[in-house]
Amino acid sequence: MTRLRAVRTDDPGAHELLAEYFALRAGTFPGGAYTTVFPDPAAFEPPAGVFLVVEHEGRAVGCGGIRLVADGPLGRRYEVKHLYLRPESRGRGWGRLLLDGLESRAREWHGAELVLDTHHTLEAAGGLYARAGFAEIEPYNDNPNATRWYGKPLP
Repeated sequence: MTRLRAVRTDDPGAHELLAEYFALRAGTFPGGAYTTVFPDPAAFEPPAGVFLVVEHEGRAVGCGGIRLVADGPLGRRYEVKHLYLRPESRGRGWGRLLLDGLESRAREWHGAELVLDTHHTLEAAGGLYARAGFAEIEPYNDNPNATRWYGKPLP
């Protein structure tokens, strides 16, 4: 059985997934200059945000969150952060499950738009975002790890 569970970012399972994600990014980031910042749990507390873990047969296999950021042209804006699936769990639709769960929460809290930043080398992630309805937008932050920014209106 696969399910989504809301947790704090300092939950041991979430922290383990985030540590894996950051280590993977640091090890493969062009130029080796990846900046790691563990997220503040308060930024992912409802209704300012949420952090979800994908569990399959009781094991945490992926994570991702949304957090409230400054309003954009469409209104209330939530940012997708730290979307990660363990390599052996990819290709099963769980990335989309995570995105759908995060989008659902943003809608519940009257979000008008989801935004995210990513790096162009994360091609599979870019494909997932495009299939989920995200389109490239102008940069909304100065994240040194990002080369692409995406947005999705939440009508």
